[in-house]
Amino acid sequence: MALNLPNQITVARLVISVLLFVFMSIDRFTPSLVCFALAAGTDWIDGYIARKYKLVTQLGRILDPFADKVLICGIFIFLAAEPNSQILPWMTVVIVGRELLVTALRSFLEQQGGDFSAKMAGKLKMVFQCAAAILSLLVLIQRENVNDTLQLATVVTVWLAVASTVYSGLGYVITAAKMIKAQA
Repeated sequence: MALNLPNQITVARLVISVLLFVFMSIDRFTPSLVCFALAAGTDWIDGYIARKYKLVTQLGRILDPFADKVLICGIFIFLAAEPNSQILPWMTVVIVGRELLVTALRSFLEQQGGDFSAKMAGKLKMVFQCAAAILSLLVLIQRENVNDTLQLATVVTVWLAVASTVYSGLGYVITAAKMIKAQA
């Protein structure tokens, strides 16, 4: 069954992402935070259910990473456009570029019969990206009343998100190069 429970949760994540972007576009940062946290949480839940109950489908293998990319790339694009955000446009370009590159490599290598599953560095990258987005939204919610601790935590987490994005991207590129060389 293609639209099983994990895939329904993934579709719900896409719908919640659209709501998030609507709220972001009208500067409603508290509902944006709620939508982002809910959408990010469903990413873990759908994968857990799919693996635990052996409900992994081809549709899910395509839809889940797509929903992840929409959520992460979208929130970083919106945050980079916010004047009070710690997320700079070049950081968003790095994040979106990495996501596009890994998606292209995964598609190519899996078409060749290779396994290009997510690695721990990629999962850690997602944690830092989500934390950076949540803290950035908290800064936007508090605007004039942002305390130094939240400001510092946000800056550190944003840089960790960028660094882990680059690190995990390089890991995928190295893995892909080895797989392509082995196939040659």
